[in-house]
Amino acid sequence: MSPVVLFTDFGPYGPYAGQMESVLQQIAPNVPVIHLLSNAPIADPRLSSYLLAALRHSFPVNSIFLAVVDPGVGGDRRAVVLYADGQTFVGPDNGLLNTVAVQVQDAQWSEIIGKPEQCSMSFHGRDLLAPIAAKLAIDAADNLLQPFDRNDLSTWSQDLAEVIYFDFYGNAMTGLRYHQGLAGKILTINGFALKQADTFGAVAEQQAFWYKNSSGLIEIAVNKGRSEQQLALKLGMPLSFQLFNGG
Repeated sequence: MSPVVLFTDFGPYGPYAGQMESVLQQIAPNVPVIHLLSNAPIADPRLSSYLLAALRHSFPVNSIFLAVVDPGVGGDRRAVVLYADGQTFVGPDNGLLNTVAVQVQDAQWSEIIGKPEQCSMSFHGRDLLAPIAAKLAIDAADNLLQPFDRNDLSTWSQDLAEVIYFDFYGNAMTGLRYHQGLAGKILTINGFALKQADTFGAVAEQQAFWYKNSSGLIEIAVNKGRSEQQLALKLGMPLSFQLFNGG
């Protein structure tokens, strides 16, 4: 059975993820729920969108992603469903799903038009989006969605040369996917120039470097250290590559 995958900025504490999971279990009790991420960049749908687009590749076709990074909850932004190369994404229409849409071959959008009578202004993840994700999982959402054509993503970049996430180890993921044209080049960020390495063990302890991570993104790390601290990195910080091979 297709899983529902949770992707949020709720953090590791508090009731919010559990409340959404309760809704999922009440409507679709036999559907597995996977907690992918609860510390997406807080209130930043743009950075989060590049992380979601990279992480989706670990999941099979027919997976349903319940994605909630929603600083505009209760406002006039739409709640939407995106069908993208066989996967389904449920979330706010605030940019969070855009990177997936521009990276895939087939993207189809629908607006959520069926809203429950009891829907809080501040927690659409629980009251609006989770019920739709659950009903999609059991094929019971057809009359709750209205397809629409999207023509406003022509300027949305498929890649983002900025820091988008810090993991538990202090490594800095970027929104830039690796390609062979970057091999051997020097990455510059915050005044530091970093060489490429394939593994942590290939550099000296406390040395900073960049590499292709397991999700296909450019990542910045320090062997037995924290790049976030050692290089004074911040979310949204831009990076660039020198035009010539670093030698």
